[in-house]
Formats: sequence, C-alpha cells, structure tokens
Amino acid sequence: QVLVVESGGGLVQAGGSLRVSCVASGSLFDIDNMSWYRQAPGKQRELVASITRFGITNYADSVKGRFTISRDNAEDTIYLQMNSLKPEDTAVYYCNAYIPEYNMEYWGKGTPVTVSS
Repeated sequence: QVLVVESGGGLVQAGGSLRVSCVASGSLFDIDNMSWYRQAPGKQRELVASITRFGITNYADSVKGRFTISRDNAEDTIYLQMNSLKPEDTAVYYCNAYIPEYNMEYWGKGTPVTVSS
C-alpha cells in the first residue's frame, strides 16, 4: 500500500515564503515522477511543478522564478519552496507520485496554502 502525505501548508502574507513537503512510503519499487498540483476554490486542479527521479524539473508558467521543486530520492520526499507568494497562489496543494512498475499514480489528501493580501 503506497501512502502519500503532504505537510507544511498554512497562512502567509503576500510576498512571503512557505515550504511544503511530501513523503511517499510503502512502494517496493522506485518512484519515477513526483509532482505538485493545486486546486483553488471553484477551479480545476492544475500542475504546479514536477521532478523526475533524475532531477529534471518542469514548472507552470505562473510559478516560474518563484517556486522551486526539489527531491530526496533516498527518502522518497519532495519539497516545494514557494517564494514571493501571491493571493492567487491560494489553493490546496496535492502531491502525486507515479510508480511505473505498478503503472499507477498515487495522490495525497492535500495541504492548504492561504496567501493573504
């Protein structure tokens, strides 16, 4: 049973910083792509950033230059450092882990981030 758990969300003022973390546990195989998604109230879930096992990253245009995704393969953990936060970054942030041997994606329950103006 693969379990994905996010942590680190909270309330921050505009212009501030926050780091969220995600740990994936229980897999018998290496985890390939890990990603952060977010879903704001009344909006669809969107990709924020992703990182492969080899460290190749991808970012949504809206967060480029402000957010940084990183990964610790030994701990199956990813981080999202969010700087220069804006009210429009307010959302529930979800972690996604893809395991090719299972051909499945696993989702966490999300961690809320609120940016006040």
